[in-house]
Order: sequence, then structure tokens, then C-alpha cells
Amino acid sequence: MKVRKFLVPFMILFLASCGQEEKKATELFNRAEESFKSANYSEAKLQIDSIRNLYPKVFEVRKKAVRLMQQVELEEQKTSLEYLDSMMAVKQAVLDSMKVAFVLEKDTAYQEIGNYFYPSQVVEKNIGRTFLRACVSEKGEMSLTSIYCAGGSLNHTSVKVSSADAFAQTPESPDMYVTSDLGRKIEKADYKVGADGGVVGFIIANKDAKSLKLEFIGDRTYRTVMYSPDIKAIVEVSKLAQVLASMEEIRKEQKEANLKMQFLNKKIAETVIE
Repeated sequence: MKVRKFLVPFMILFLASCGQEEKKATELFNRAEESFKSANYSEAKLQIDSIRNLYPKVFEVRKKAVRLMQQVELEEQKTSLEYLDSMMAVKQAVLDSMKVAFVLEKDTAYQEIGNYFYPSQVVEKNIGRTFLRACVSEKGEMSLTSIYCAGGSLNHTSVKVSSADAFAQTPESPDMYVTSDLGRKIEKADYKVGADGGVVGFIIANKDAKSLKLEFIGDRTYRTVMYSPDIKAIVEVSKLAQVLASMEEIRKEQKEANLKMQFLNKKIAETVIE
């Protein structure tokens, strides 16, 4: 009898406590729903997180909160995708206005991705010339190519660009190769921008210079001059690269948002079936 006398008030307190927790959890859920309907997704998520943290045993409300969170996250992804689509449209318009000033070299028979060159640096206009050339892929990956054809073997793997009081030098290129044209030996070395020792940044910083010193470094050093047309070409290609790279980043974010939406739609459909 004593046990029963003890258990009865305990059970009453326990049930009352459960009832209070469910009431408070439901109030939070209702606020979360209102925030969701008002497109205040951050506030809705805060309310749902509060339900999870404060009332872990109110299972029915927690289930509803999970379903609501899925809806919130889905709407967030839709909003994000709309923003990304609008940004892509803006970038595409910028690209369309810029790319007419460049030459796109792309052989569709074996190339999926073409490369943009500034017109003054295309191969046809530079036969037999030793210089530093810039290009950018359609995906926004910019690179420099040092082209040496001044006679003899240099086996160069690096270039150095200097002004009167400063310089930048590429690391040794792992991509040095030799070709020939009408019996003339041509050495080429590629440097990806970002791993170019700051050469492109240095040229951009000196974009108004009439000339810069250019050194090809290998078994020996060959010195020449980079004049303003090549400086301008590299600067302009860099500008195009920024636009193309930003568009590629947007594409990645669009893909990620679409994948998240597919996942959330699948989870929501599974919840409905349950």
C-alpha cells in the first residue's frame, strides 16, 4: 500500500511533466511553421533545433519537426538556386561582351574544352618569336607558356619577369617540351596560374609599363624584353579568366544545390509514404 501511495503521485507528476513538455514543444513547432510560411527560414531552423535539444522525448512533435526541417532546407536550396541562376545570367552577359575580343581555339574532333587567346598572341602571328604567351580554358583555368626559339638548346624550365626594382619568377615547370617548325627547334614550358610564382600578378601590377625584362632560365639564361602588346595580352586574358572561373564556380554550386534538392525530395517522399 505504501508503494502504491508513493507511485500514484509520482505518475501524476510524470504525466503532468510530459504534458507540459509536449505543450511547449508544440508551441515551438507552431512558431517554426509560421516562420517557414513567412520565408524566415533561419528562424524556423532555430525553433526546430530548440525542439530537438530541449524536448528529445516528445517523439511525435520531433517527427513533425524533422519533416518541417526537410521542407525548410528544400526551400533554402530553391532560393539559393534562383540566386545562382540570376548570377549566371549576369556573368554570361559579361562573358558575351568580352569574348568577342579573343580567339577561341578548339578542335571539336579531339578537344572538349577550348582555349582563349588574345589575338596578338595566336600562333599564326608569332612564328619564330621568343615570348611569354597567355591562354585561358573555357573553364577559367589560366596558364602561361614560355616559347623559346632563338637558337640552340636552352632546356629552359622557368621564366623571370623584372622591372627596374622588382621581379617575379616561376617555379620549375614539369611541362617542358620541344617541337619543331620548318626545321626550327622550339622549346615550350607551361605554368599554371596559381603555381606561377606570382608572375601574372606581377605583370598585372606593371600593366602600364612600356616593357619588362624577360629571362628564360635553363642550362643557361636567355634574356629578352617583353613589350606592351604582350603585357596587355596577359592582363586581358587574366580578366577573362576571372569571369570564366567565377562562372565555373557558379556551375559547381548549381550542381550541388540540385543534388541537395534531389536528396531532400527523396526524403520527403519517403516520409509521406511512411
